[in-house]
Amino acid sequence: METAPIDPSTPHSARVWNYWLQGKDNYPADRAVGEKLKEMMPSAVISARADREFLERVVNHMVRDRKVTQFLDVGTGLPTANNTHEVAQAANPSSRIVHVDNDPLVLAHARALLTSTDEGSTDYLHADVHDPEEILTGARGTLDLRQPVCLMLLGVLNYVVEQDDAVRIVRHLVEPLASGSHVVVGHPTGEFDPEGMQKLLELWNDANPAPMRARNRDEVTELLAGLEILEPGVVSCSRWRPNQGTLYAGRDVSQLAAVARKP
Repeated sequence: METAPIDPSTPHSARVWNYWLQGKDNYPADRAVGEKLKEMMPSAVISARADREFLERVVNHMVRDRKVTQFLDVGTGLPTANNTHEVAQAANPSSRIVHVDNDPLVLAHARALLTSTDEGSTDYLHADVHDPEEILTGARGTLDLRQPVCLMLLGVLNYVVEQDDAVRIVRHLVEPLASGSHVVVGHPTGEFDPEGMQKLLELWNDANPAPMRARNRDEVTELLAGLEILEPGVVSCSRWRPNQGTLYAGRDVSQLAAVARKP
């Protein structure tokens, strides 16, 4: 797909997320919106950090417990600490990872996402979640879809506003994957702080041409129709199999998480 120029005057979700995670790859417009969003909903930053912790836990679970060593990470975001390829290859150096994002700034930093062990492999695709076939075509250059793959959809389906479209996209991405593949979803929700989430969405959608929405448990469950949802089900990401080091294990954050297996 054609690469759009970086527009520092328009906030982008990947860069706002990077700011909340204390990264350096963001612009004044991203920081300004990030601060406004944080004022409206202070828990948004906690949700971002809890989501990053969830990523680390779930990738380790996939590699160590499920023996899945191929990852298709759609909506990667800007490189920070504990990126998918770093976690996966630390657990198994032969892991293969394809990162996907549509932000030109992520593309500019893609080299940081392409570091790899000698035994494994990483790739980066500049593509959009709204075009699942382009993602699958590009992923086949690195991943063997005849073997189990973990499809990561963290903080990206919220930019697919229509529920039917989101269901269709997930189904399209899952259809060619082998039995034993898994789908990981992380999604903002208004279930725990409806007023704060509503204000956050209004501010974001007023300031950004890429609209965003929240989903509830039933809607996230529908995204995984036909798959076997693992315990503990669709929960706040802080409550998905927390370990001793999980910072927010005892509280709900405004980010739902679920992991499902393809039969």
